[in-house]
Amino acid sequence: MGSIVTADLCDHYPQLVRVADPLFRSFGAKSAFSGQIQTVKVHDDNVLVKESLGRSGKGQVLVVDGGGSLRCALLGDNLAQLALDRGWEGIVIYGCIRDSAAIAGLPIGVKALNTHPSKSSKKGRGEVQVPVNFAGITFFPQWYLYSDEDGILVSEQELIIRS
Repeated sequence: MGSIVTADLCDHYPQLVRVADPLFRSFGAKSAFSGQIQTVKVHDDNVLVKESLGRSGKGQVLVVDGGGSLRCALLGDNLAQLALDRGWEGIVIYGCIRDSAAIAGLPIGVKALNTHPSKSSKKGRGEVQVPVNFAGITFFPQWYLYSDEDGILVSEQELIIRS
């Protein structure tokens, strides 16, 4: 699809897109990204995040519902590098990341609420591939996410800009 422009997608497909509330900061070197949604729902524990990012992510975006927690990071530079190595297009975290300076140099899309230097617990609790709701919308597994400097939106179907 070329360059992602969420404003154009909103203009061309107003009935098909849902726009997330503007809560997120961009951390990765790739400011625009898109892909099919895979989800993880966790609470201050990133074991399932690591397991998900360890799988092939070609054409996919991992959406992590961390409950909006600002108590620890759910992603650091090692997991961001793992995501890049496994072909993920991007990661959206409703929570925090760490190692932000290192992540800024990686050519992957990363959006999160903020940064926190503490690592998460490692109990492996949570859910994968379930609908998650935050930022005013629901992120459904297998739907499509589009993100750029202007925001994040989702659609049940893959969208293409019409010439």
